Order: sequence, then structure tokens, then C-alpha cells
Amino acid sequence: MKKYIAIILAMMMYPNLYSQIKKMEPPFWWSNMNEKNLQILFYGDNIASFNVESKILPVVDIQRTENPNYLFVTVNTKDLASSNYNLDFVKNGKVEFTQSYELKSRREDSSERRGFNSSDVIYLIMPDRFANGNPEIDTTEDTIEKVNRSNPGGRHGGDIQGIIDHLDYIKDLGATAIWSTPLLEDNEPVYSYHTYAQSDLYRIDPRYGSNDDYRRLASEMHKKELKLIKDYVTNHWGSKHWMINDLPSKDWVHQWPEGFRRSNYRMTTQFDQNAAKVDAEGCMDGWFDTTMPDMNQSNDLLLRYITQNAIWWIEYADLDGLRVDTYSYNDKAAIAQWTKSIMKEYPNFNIVGEVWMHNQAQISYWQKDSKIGAIDNFNSYLPSVMDFTLHDAIGTMFNEDEMHWDKGMVKAYENFANDFLYPDVHNILVFAGNHDTNRINQIFQSDINKYKMVMTLVLTTRGIPQLYYGDEIGILGDKDKNGDGDIRRDFPGGWSEDEQNAFKSSKETNGRTKDQEAYFEFTKKVLNWRKQNEVIHTGKLLQYIPFDNVYVYFRYNDSKRVMVVINNNPNDQKLNMDRFSEGLANYKNGTDIITNNNLDLTEELFIPAKTSMIIELK
Repeated sequence: MKKYIAIILAMMMYPNLYSQIKKMEPPFWWSNMNEKNLQILFYGDNIASFNVESKILPVVDIQRTENPNYLFVTVNTKDLASSNYNLDFVKNGKVEFTQSYELKSRREDSSERRGFNSSDVIYLIMPDRFANGNPEIDTTEDTIEKVNRSNPGGRHGGDIQGIIDHLDYIKDLGATAIWSTPLLEDNEPVYSYHTYAQSDLYRIDPRYGSNDDYRRLASEMHKKELKLIKDYVTNHWGSKHWMINDLPSKDWVHQWPEGFRRSNYRMTTQFDQNAAKVDAEGCMDGWFDTTMPDMNQSNDLLLRYITQNAIWWIEYADLDGLRVDTYSYNDKAAIAQWTKSIMKEYPNFNIVGEVWMHNQAQISYWQKDSKIGAIDNFNSYLPSVMDFTLHDAIGTMFNEDEMHWDKGMVKAYENFANDFLYPDVHNILVFAGNHDTNRINQIFQSDINKYKMVMTLVLTTRGIPQLYYGDEIGILGDKDKNGDGDIRRDFPGGWSEDEQNAFKSSKETNGRTKDQEAYFEFTKKVLNWRKQNEVIHTGKLLQYIPFDNVYVYFRYNDSKRVMVVINNNPNDQKLNMDRFSEGLANYKNGTDIITNNNLDLTEELFIPAKTSMIIELK
């Protein structure tokens, strides 16, 4: 009953929106934005038959498409205060109806917001699998797929409230930012928990909560000095998106004669000077999947639509960053313009793009001001990229006991030897696993010593570390054998019916097991130490060629030095410290922050098999 009363009240307040205009996007905007021209999409039956005028809100452009149900109206907001402004819809010289449009007041210093950076540690969450804070919205009337926790590929009921309920757990762990996989509406009949096939870009999926809930998440996080990073998808929408079902124009999506053509996924064709055009088109214009129509960002109306949508969410929810899915599959000129526009609006913001490639030169092509990109006269304006080559090395080298020319810890050394290719090595996302890769503890067969070596590397090298939820308690998952659902298991304790609650200490009833506690306490200790050490955030990296599968490097600045030792050898090792005199810089003592042991660095350093040390020099 409340739902119908709300609809009736809304119809009374905005009668025109219900009679003629079915959609108006963005639904509102803000005054004092850097970009003064705002494109408003109006959708309704034969809406293109109208002209739009306003006495106060200047209409500078009206564009129609081949579909008469769309009207794209550009207004100029320069020098306009926050208020409601009327737009008159005119036909044959007569005002047929009037639509109100609101410009809101911005938060103070909104344009100066600072994004995530190398002082942060990002905690990646798949919300459907993290925690169920509001079981009443597990299934909703206006979404197709219903909750079924027994189905590994189905919806399990995790939501925004579940994240809010466990912010203290994340803060206690030592993470400082949360990247949640997409939360916008995905109304596919199956696999919708993945949420990368979005059906409404202005609406949080009701099974996760509401737009207000998302804004409340950011607010609650900021109270705890945590940052919120939104997962944004530019390359594709979902097949059930309302606009896909009534396209503004045929070129809104990439069309193929056979109806569907899958991308060849060869992103190298974006810059390969020898690439055949048919292959380049096959990558960029091919669909990522059958339920994910490939969007044509070279369409100016679409490009402005997704640019404004991203800015709308940053402003509305008070976001601290974006992670952009499949960044390098987009039309590269268009995605560069999209990125540039956002960074112009928020100069201190940060955006990290998923560039899943296996060569540092190819990845670095996509980072802002890349010398590699300059060869092609290309600048993406993208501040941050993801270090997939380090991820590749991590997945193999810690299972290689013997070091050879191309095996063992030398893989880490060679990865960082190519840092000269990156314009900004501190603004690179480093990670061992995420929601698309096998669980690292599956790869290492629950060997906590290997986990500690991995995390030592990820948390002390240059860049911005990212952890995947549950790795800190040893969660397993093998997508090769059991599918994606296996690497996206429910966090134990996120549901009221769970027998065990890994959000709680092992000292509490039904809390973490002793093994889970060992993972958690190690991670917590290193993360909280890292939080206080600027030398790890922005210090220089000095590395030594690994011998006997032992990798040594230093992080240093003018006031502090940290020595990191990773012994991936199955045998104990002794290090002659004379070799490391450059890194030691006359320091003679240190403390291993993992064990709290004080060390004499004038003698041979003993390091047990399959062990790492993080030594603060004193």
C-alpha cells in the first residue's frame, strides 16, 4: 500500500513526468560544476516532436535521433544558483507541458576531493557474497532473478547494509579503502549477482539496497576514514538495459550482420602498428558476452551520457575513486576523453583501469603521459593501471622452489626492472588475486608461509595494494574446476544462519578458527604497520638480483629505510650483509616487524626457509 501511495504522491508532484516523460537522465544536477554544459536525456513516446525552451535555464542545443522517443537537450548552467528550473515542451508554438529540473548545491570543496593513492590498501568486495544485512530485499518484485544461496552462480543475498555492518572489521584489518564490484541494477535472469551487465545506470540494484543506501555507505566509511571506490563499466551494458530494448539509434551499440559477434579479446590491436583493421574491430567492437552489448563510445551522445553518469555518481555518493572494468576494450580516443573530462572536474581524483595484459610496455601504454603511448600520439589521461604482470609472477613463482634464469623470485626482480616504462610507478595497483582469478590460497594449497611471502611483497613494494575479501582468512576457490562461483564464496558469518562467523576473533564463540586467525593476524599486523609508514607509500625502491631464491629489496627516503627479505627457498639461508651496504646505508641494526625480533645487521643474516622479513632499519 505504501508503494502505491508514494507513486500517487509522485504523480501529483510531477504530473508531466508520468504523462509524457518516462525517463529524465541525469535526474538532477549541481550548480557550480566545472563543465557548464549539461546534456539531459528525455525519453517518452514521440518526445522528439517537441521543442524545449526555458526563460532562465539556457537551452543551447537540441538533438534528435532516428528513434522519436528520445530528445537530448543541452542546457548551460553557468552562473546559475541551486534551484528548480522549468523547461517548456513546445509544439506548434504552444507550451504543451512544463518539466522542472533541479540544480542542487555541491558539497564544499567537492571538486578538490582527493582520491585513493599509495598510502591506501584497497579491500575488494563482491557484495552479494560478503554479508547479508537486510534479508527483506533478497528478492524483489521488480527484478527477475531470485535469491538461491545453494546455487554457486546464483544470488546469495549480500547487500550494502552487510558492508556497512562490517566496516569495523575492515578498518581493524588495516585496509583504508573499499572497492566493491558493481552495485547498479543488473536485471539479467541468471548470473545477475556479477552485476557487470547493468540494466539501469542511475539505480542501485534493489537487491543490494537503494541509492540512498549507497550514499550512506560512503558517509559511514568517511566517518571511519575509509575511502569508497566505485566499479564503473564503460565498455558494455546489460541486454536488459531499458535503453537497449529501445535504442536511441542503431549506432548506440556495435552491430554485426550476424547479430552477435564475440570480441577476440586481442587488446594489442589497439596499438599494434601491424594489426589488420578487421582484427582491431573484432576486439573493440565485438561483444564481451551475449548478455553484454558492446557500447559505441564514438557516438557523442553516448559518450556524454556515460561521462555525466560517472560524474553524477561521484558527486551524489561522494566517491573517492573509480575502478573501470575492461578499460582497454573501449574506443581508445573516446575513453581517453571520458577519463580526461572526469579528471578535469576532479583534478585530485584517482581512476584505475583494468588493463589485463601480460607485458609491461603494453600495460604502461594506458597510463597517463606514457612514453609508449606518445609513440602513437595517444594519452589515455588514466592515472592508474593494474600490475597484471606482477600478478602473473605471484601465481607461479612462490610454487617454484628452485630459482633458474626465468623461474623463482627472479620473476619479481624482472617485473620491477621494467618500472622505467611507467610514468608513475606509485600509482599502480598491485595484487595477488581478485574476483576473476583463482584464490591465492588455492594456488598455494593453504600454505600460510607462502601466503605471508606473497603479502609481504604486495604490501611493501611500490604501488597501491589491493586485497580480495576472504584471502585474509585463507578462503579457497578454484574457478578452473568449479567455475566462478567457487572463487566468490560467501564470507563465513555474513549470514545469520551461518554456523561460524569469521568476522569475529577466534577467542569469541563460533569465531575464526586457529588457522583463519593466523592468516588474519599476520595481515592485520602488516597492514596497520604499513598505514603509518610513508616510506612504503612513496619511498624509492632499491632491489637486488635474487640468489638461491632469496629476494632482497629496500624502500627508502631521506628519513627512513626498510629492508625486505623473502626466502622462497625450501632451505634456511644465510645472507652476507656486505652485499647490501648500499641499501643499509650504514645502518647496523633493525627490527623485523613480523616477529618483533631485533637483528644485528653487521653479521650474517639468518632467514628460515619459506619466510619473509620486513626489517625497519635503526
